[in-house]
Amino acid sequence: MSLLTMENPVFVTYVIAASIMILKLMGQGWVTVVRMMGSEAGLLNPEDLKPGPANRNPRPEQLEPNDYVERSRRIQRNDLENIPGFLAAGLLFVAVGPSLILANILMYAFVITRLAHTVAYTSGQRHEVRATFYTVGSVIVIVMAVYALVAALF
Repeated sequence: MSLLTMENPVFVTYVIAASIMILKLMGQGWVTVVRMMGSEAGLLNPEDLKPGPANRNPRPEQLEPNDYVERSRRIQRNDLENIPGFLAAGLLFVAVGPSLILANILMYAFVITRLAHTVAYTSGQRHEVRATFYTVGSVIVIVMAVYALVAALF
């Protein structure tokens, strides 16, 4: 059986987890846009103050930082720092043929920790709460990468 087909249940787990993470990553950008447009604040570039359909009443203060918008940007930046590593390590992990139970535990736990991290960040939880979710997700990616490396070397 080829490892990168839908006949491989480990690959199916990866496809599900990776798809959720890609949708989460892309969706967060839209959340930022909605927050920017709803608050009419948090714009980044001087050219964003040119009048147009999305900003009919531009004002210089729209370029000032807005925590409501910036919080969403920070969540997306954090996702951009973490999800690509999962996508790469997860694919390598699938390629070396781990057990289904191990793949399910690691990949779905990563998805859960990233979603929990977003909830914690959105709701303004203290750093230690967010750091716990980040740490668990980071360790999962490291475990998958090390597992693939060891399998490739030995």
